[in-house]
Amino acid sequence: MLRALGHRNYRLFFVGQSVSLVGTWLTRVATSWLVYRLSGSALLLGVVGFCGQIPAFVLSPVAGVLVDRWNRHRLLVVTQVLSMLQSFALAVLALTGVIAVWHVAVLSMVQGLINSFDVPGRQAFVVEMIEDRADLPNAIALNSSMFNAARLLGPSVAGGLIAWVGEGGCFLIDGFSYLAVIASLVAMRITWKEREGANGRIVEELKEGFVYAFHFPPIRAMLALLAVVSLMGMPYTVLMPVMASNVLKGGPSTLGFLMAASGMGALVGAGYLASRRSVRGFGRVIVLTASLFGAGLIAFGVSRSVVLSLVTMVVTGAGMMVTTGACNTLLQTIVEERMRGRVMSFYAMAFMGTAPFGSLLAGTLADRFGAPATIVVGGVVCLLAAAWFHVKLPALRERVRPIYERLGILPEVATGMREGARRMEPAED
Repeated sequence: MLRALGHRNYRLFFVGQSVSLVGTWLTRVATSWLVYRLSGSALLLGVVGFCGQIPAFVLSPVAGVLVDRWNRHRLLVVTQVLSMLQSFALAVLALTGVIAVWHVAVLSMVQGLINSFDVPGRQAFVVEMIEDRADLPNAIALNSSMFNAARLLGPSVAGGLIAWVGEGGCFLIDGFSYLAVIASLVAMRITWKEREGANGRIVEELKEGFVYAFHFPPIRAMLALLAVVSLMGMPYTVLMPVMASNVLKGGPSTLGFLMAASGMGALVGAGYLASRRSVRGFGRVIVLTASLFGAGLIAFGVSRSVVLSLVTMVVTGAGMMVTTGACNTLLQTIVEERMRGRVMSFYAMAFMGTAPFGSLLAGTLADRFGAPATIVVGGVVCLLAAAWFHVKLPALRERVRPIYERLGILPEVATGMREGARRMEPAED
């Protein structure tokens, strides 16, 4: 389960990012609580979420072209430094007592702009840290484990920290946590090779990426599923303060526990992905876990008990993690290297870029019909999306099979090829 840590560069990245992500989750919880405390509005929670995520939808495709051109290692150093400065700006405004919702919205948009380049760059950079491509699925799964371990720890302590040092203290801690990942990136030994043919016009390369991704049914189907899940399912996180405060009658600690429960489920899901040694069967796994995610959301929406809500959050987190992680792994496995940055930018656009519209939609619906009903509707739509993917799955398998054969992922095919090669060898005297 930890074999990718045998690669020095990835090991450095894993340690540094693990520290930084805890701070990131502190900021996420503190931001949502701050906005709701200042405004008392579910609609404004959606608006702030929209501001933080809309840059990914607008800029990710262009960022993907540039990620395929630029030195990804240097790009990540720049994005992490800028993210650190953004967190310090939030901290100064909050600690001086002058912060308002519009400040949070503007700085969230700045972070979204940074993430538009950071996410596809980070996803594509994983390949450069792993010398043995056989360990790539494990590295992707460990990335998910790292993210969700932080998601478990960060919100767990965020509630107490908000009560102790305020939202500004959480932002300050997050700012300093970026030093760990910046140090790990600087300590790496990376040899960058410029991609051939990377000096064409951006529009032409962007068009090439779109044609490649959306004319290949397996990639198109996974991106479509992720887009629906992100649009209708993921906004439950935006409405979490409303559920914790108004529905479950709790405070910041309740919010932290709910998000930590979701992180615990996601961590279990990431552990499952890391334990797998092959991507075979991931199509069926995606159907099952997308259905699990939808069912968990429905149960969370109708729950009025803190204990039951925590259980449903574990289920929801596991379903979400395995669905997105399995799609990520499959995309990274079947994509051509020259298209990696662009395809991963489409992944970011599907997973993160549709989220702002989901946040805005969820905030609007929750303001009119209530947060519980909005979350239930999102769960139902996710179940329908999983059913659609299930219907498409047999045809998608046939399109992916030649790629698996070429990569030697199908053991019987790889064995047959080796036996055929041995038969072609001349006999020894």
